[in-house]
Amino acid sequence: MLDIEMIYKAKDTIAEVISQTPFSYAPHLSKISSMEIYLKKENLQITGAFKIRGAYNKIASLTKAQKDCGVIAASAGNHAQGVALSASKFGIRAVIVMPDSTPLTKIDGVKLYGAEVILAGSNYDEAYAYAKEFGSKNSLTFVHPFEDTEVMAGQGTVALEILESCKDLDAVVIPVGGGGLIAGMATAIKSINPNIEVIGVSAKGAPAFKDSYELKKAVDSLSVRTIADGIAVRDTSSITLAYALKSVDRFVSVDDAEIASAILALLEKQKLVVEGAGAAAVAAVIHNKLDHLKGKKVALVLSGGNMDVTLLSVIIEKGLLKSGRKMKLTVTLIDKPGSLMRFTEILKELNANIVHISYDRTSISLDYGDANVTVHMETKGQAHQKEIEDMLRAEGYLRDH
Repeated sequence: MLDIEMIYKAKDTIAEVISQTPFSYAPHLSKISSMEIYLKKENLQITGAFKIRGAYNKIASLTKAQKDCGVIAASAGNHAQGVALSASKFGIRAVIVMPDSTPLTKIDGVKLYGAEVILAGSNYDEAYAYAKEFGSKNSLTFVHPFEDTEVMAGQGTVALEILESCKDLDAVVIPVGGGGLIAGMATAIKSINPNIEVIGVSAKGAPAFKDSYELKKAVDSLSVRTIADGIAVRDTSSITLAYALKSVDRFVSVDDAEIASAILALLEKQKLVVEGAGAAAVAAVIHNKLDHLKGKKVALVLSGGNMDVTLLSVIIEKGLLKSGRKMKLTVTLIDKPGSLMRFTEILKELNANIVHISYDRTSISLDYGDANVTVHMETKGQAHQKEIEDMLRAEGYLRDH
């Protein structure tokens, strides 16, 4: 059974390899939420996520014979890097089974730490099944990402660091996928100060753990779909669920749009790159899921920062459109010299900065002699965009439908 003594022991074990990440006051988040917000920045951990804590603690606990044979894990992300780096510290073999669709950057990241990579299956569950079979045939010890007491103890050290930095917290908000992080942290928190509220946050696109918590029994999802791949877990562990039912006070969920806005807020206001799972706790706060904490001192765990750059660029672009800092519109012009010039002059007069423009005269939806012009602009907010639309409508470029 996981207990506080195991977590303190894990803290000593992993001290030589992990970074004690910053625990910092967040003034902007505090202001907009009416809470006193502090961020535990595990996105700045040595592998970019908290997973190194549990992986290292688990591998350190193995017998010499087990270490001599090596370890295996199934993961497409943070756990893979945690196991790979931990194994390299002990000079032992590590095999990581990843789904076929895993991005090359993640594969290269694991190989960088000296692990062998096997691509198998179209998703995590198929990769997991292959890893279990391969490990059994080759006498490799399987390192589970969350369903293991040594792993949970390692993750629980995040809570010890938080409480060493701030003893009078009212609540700690933790992202939840498989439940290893919240199981370890909640056990530590409730052992040290039972009055601190422990709150889990899941992605709406991966509802299994939250549903299980509310039903008080393990249930699985048919599928998962969320940009928060670090907490995109389909099946619920009865082991981690038991710890959650014992020590977690509340559970909320956030959707992908809310997660995306939190990622953008952290990037712009906190200068932090945080992945979807890592931004879940912030999303819960800024989207009013935890209004009962107003006026309270609250810690949010940023569990990881290994964000796919392609996804980040999409989130930034959509965020700029949503906030009124970018605008896209299409108008129909008479296809003759000077039509486009007058249109762009109006935009110039209104201080709209054109960043891309396209001209289409061949669409079958157009009348002969017309052309569609699509323009992307940098704007100064919703009021500025309305001013642009009103002027273009007055000039006959836009029509009400």
